[in-house]
Amino acid sequence: MAAVILSFPTLQSLRIFAQNPSWTKRGVRLVSGGVGRIEKVLIANRGEIACRVMRTAKKMGIRSVAVYSDADRDSMHVAMADEAYHIGPPPSQQSYLSMEKVLEVAKTSGSHAVHPGYGFLSESTEFAEACKQEGIIFIGPPSTAIRDMGIKSTSKHIMSAAGVPIIGGYHGEDQSDERLQAEAAQIGYPVMIKAVRGGGGKGMRIARSDSVFLEQLESARREARKSFNDDVMLVEKFVEDPRHVEVQVFGDMHGNAVYLFERDCSVQRRHQKIIEEAPGPDISPEVRRKLGEAAVKAAKAVNYVGAGTVEFIMDAQHNFYFMEMNTRLQVEHPVSEMITGTDLVEWQLRVAAGERLPLLQDDIVLRGHSFEARIYAEDPNNDFLPGAGPLLHLSTPSPDQHTRIETGVREGDEVSAHYDPMIAKLVVWGEDRSAALKKLRYCLRQYNIVGLNTNIDFLLSLSGHPEFEAGNVTTSFIPQHYADLFPAPITPSGETVCQAVLGLLLQERKHTQAFMQTSTDPFSPFGASSGWRSNIGFNRNMTLQLGDEKVETEGGASFLRCSVNGVKSRPKLVILDNTVHLFSMEGSAQVSAPVPKYLAGVSGAGSQGAAVAPMTGTIEKVMVKAGDTVAVGDPLMVMIAMKMEVRDSLWLRPSHTHLYVVSAHLCSFCRRVTDD
Repeated sequence: MAAVILSFPTLQSLRIFAQNPSWTKRGVRLVSGGVGRIEKVLIANRGEIACRVMRTAKKMGIRSVAVYSDADRDSMHVAMADEAYHIGPPPSQQSYLSMEKVLEVAKTSGSHAVHPGYGFLSESTEFAEACKQEGIIFIGPPSTAIRDMGIKSTSKHIMSAAGVPIIGGYHGEDQSDERLQAEAAQIGYPVMIKAVRGGGGKGMRIARSDSVFLEQLESARREARKSFNDDVMLVEKFVEDPRHVEVQVFGDMHGNAVYLFERDCSVQRRHQKIIEEAPGPDISPEVRRKLGEAAVKAAKAVNYVGAGTVEFIMDAQHNFYFMEMNTRLQVEHPVSEMITGTDLVEWQLRVAAGERLPLLQDDIVLRGHSFEARIYAEDPNNDFLPGAGPLLHLSTPSPDQHTRIETGVREGDEVSAHYDPMIAKLVVWGEDRSAALKKLRYCLRQYNIVGLNTNIDFLLSLSGHPEFEAGNVTTSFIPQHYADLFPAPITPSGETVCQAVLGLLLQERKHTQAFMQTSTDPFSPFGASSGWRSNIGFNRNMTLQLGDEKVETEGGASFLRCSVNGVKSRPKLVILDNTVHLFSMEGSAQVSAPVPKYLAGVSGAGSQGAAVAPMTGTIEKVMVKAGDTVAVGDPLMVMIAMKMEVRDSLWLRPSHTHLYVVSAHLCSFCRRVTDD
């Protein structure tokens, strides 16, 4: 027994163990309450958060274990891990959301702890309890805190009792349509209808008048049943054009709790964040202190342990009201780390092992300003529909002390339709907000991706908007400034066209040189891919295509050093097939050489009279059979992809999945369903 006791690093651990020793089935040394040394951690997640946790684990000398689905077999987080275990097919319900499979890997690998990341099992009361029963440390709060904060009606009662400001509303047990509608009328329209187990915008609807209340209520209930298997709703006053301000909190097992200041996450689309910053712009030290103290009250009210986020909505007068608590690490946690000089994942691992918080409140100092931009595979010009496909070219700004690239993909990797379409998080820091914002825009111009649509140009447009620069942000920012954020496409300049032509000519020369090196006659003029012929004046015409317009001109990623009309420049060129992608600090452009007509019909479903879906996804349900007669607008099939729901081709709604009903107007060329 003495040898076992000596294995613990602190005197406190020795005393606890001596009083109540316990052992897991794998011989992991634990103490009462699941506290113990963590030498191997399983990350029950994928992508960038799995890689993020692994980096800190390696820094601390902790071995990391990955799990992966069929779709992630060759992914970055699998390559980074010390061990990796296959847990099923691509659908998350059969892999990353399977508690049984994850726990089996934890036991098989001898992992001392499980880090759930965010999403998937991170806020599952059942999973936290199951880990505890297996003697595995769950790196998160107690299951009671997850349960209390996961049910919105329960959390509102707890927060009100703790003295945390809440919005007036109805959180009662009577769920009849009549009672809810009567409560909405008493609160006063507009009201927000929310699923009590909701989150991420799912199960939420705004009713602006009594006449639409029941319709919105039923819509929210349907979505809540599908997403959470629970359609209990609450009704509360809707604050017009609020700010979304959240506070990073942290607690330990010794009764300590601190806040690491606030983040502003107001700029959103589909109730999902795009750009986050810390601290919040134009928030006074007094309001900042009150926010932090309210968040700590919320954490202590549920005996919180670990990293958590208390979310508030804030009106124009800086009055703030509790919205919900996320009982996990947030996607945007890096901005809090940047302004406080902390590593919150390291804090999580230390606190989960029973250590005290590394810093107390007076030791936490706010320094500078930080932004995080989420880079997604999506098309902002098409209602932000998510995309999927290969990253044919990927180059990023160089990471440094003030620039972080949080990602889980590499060039050549596939962005899967089965999971969140986020490619990376670009995180920057500056001495003040202006400096950090300038750094963000500079780095966004250096983030170059070819192979699928991204929101990078939109992020540049957003971060450069005068109102965003001024810090005048609300959750309605995008619809309010839609015309400015989505300007009409600009035809590439003549300089850009010249650069594209030069790039194509240089590529031809490169191909010619490669051919000559392998040819038996390396000096043959007929090996030139440019079409040069002897004794003929060589004037070359090249045709390039800019959108739907053609421009006539005379005459792997690389940088083109060129001079056009006396202006020297050095754009980056990525040439794939017949398309030239140009990137510079002034922006990006795409120029294509048109495909000859005799080749245009070889590929592309559209030319063959087929329907083309507006996004990459999985066919969930086919609603017709061969031989059926359909009318324009009739639903034909349902497609799903992650993170949002579309009930028809024009109506977007937030959800855990993206649901797209392919309607008959997409294939109006034919009124009869065929086997094609």
